[in-house]
Amino acid sequence: MRYHGSCHCGQIAFDVEGDAITQAMACNCSMCRRKGSLLWFVPRERLALATPEEQMGTYTFHKHVIRHRFCPTCGIHPFGEGTGPDGRAMAAVNVRCLDGVDLEALAVTHYDGRSA
Repeated sequence: MRYHGSCHCGQIAFDVEGDAITQAMACNCSMCRRKGSLLWFVPRERLALATPEEQMGTYTFHKHVIRHRFCPTCGIHPFGEGTGPDGRAMAAVNVRCLDGVDLEALAVTHYDGRSA
């Protein structure tokens, strides 16, 4: 299934391919707790950016292994990039930034990122 996503102002736009979204993860680390994002993980090659990377902001913290991408204009964090446990490049897409996803229908798994 193909989803279209963007930040609030539309400066960051992307498409992402994957199975139908039925679940998402909520993390309680200091960053995710403040952002309130619901994350859906896909291989990075399934995320196609319509926005040049130099037009996005990037924030890292703690171990500096996840690149939290955000819009410098509206401040929304549509996705993050990192490496999965198997060593492959991954994207953590904020499903709140995707068109056509029924957030109320998602099963939400809670991850204790605060302790990681």
